[in-house]
Amino acid sequence: MSKVLVKSAFTVGLLIMLMAVPVYGASVNKSIKVDAGSESDGATTVNGSVSVGAGAVVTGTLKTVNGKIRVDENSRIENAVTVNGSLSVADNVQAQSLTTVNGSVSVGENSTIDGEIGAVNGRITLESGVTVAADVGNVNGDIEFEGSVVSGNVKTVSGNVDLRDGAVIKGDLIIEKPSMWGWGGKKSRVPEIVIGPGSRVEGKIVLEREVKLYISDSAEVGGVEGEMSMSDAVRFSGNRP
Repeated sequence: MSKVLVKSAFTVGLLIMLMAVPVYGASVNKSIKVDAGSESDGATTVNGSVSVGAGAVVTGTLKTVNGKIRVDENSRIENAVTVNGSLSVADNVQAQSLTTVNGSVSVGENSTIDGEIGAVNGRITLESGVTVAADVGNVNGDIEFEGSVVSGNVKTVSGNVDLRDGAVIKGDLIIEKPSMWGWGGKKSRVPEIVIGPGSRVEGKIVLEREVKLYISDSAEVGGVEGEMSMSDAVRFSGNRP
């Protein structure tokens, strides 16, 4: 079974268990707002969104089951967790980790994530100047880095990966083999991997399945291994292949 799938299954179970635990002061069917410039020890709801105003400080976890989480600029939070909803982080935010099951994750310019970013079914987008200290990964959904730096590994199963404007992955870029995909005779889509101009994968590109691999003439990678090799990559000049 795919390592991403194993982790994702564990994440789903953990989130459901977490949300089932009663929390003092938790909301059930309404949205929660942390006011701009204020301090909070966290927020929990079931059917509602969570929003954090600009410049707020949250020392506990932000949690919802069915709802999105939005964090405005210059705020500081710990963990943000949702099951069915997107995670949107504005510019200059500091966070510990961002996790969703069914939803996208977007991180604004010059934000700092001190831990991991994870999704199961959802796009992950990091804008210019974002730094992530640990791994970034999903199962289904595109991954786009624009001038951002990820210190850990980046993993996906079926998502396209696009590194632009000097984005850097210090660990490995791993495209995992589908597991339990394709039931009923359906064939898994072929991911497209683009390592754009000035971008770097300091580790290796590890391919457990065939992909469409494009590497800019000005990009740097530590090698390609697995189902494909560097000779299988299409090199290109200009901004896009």
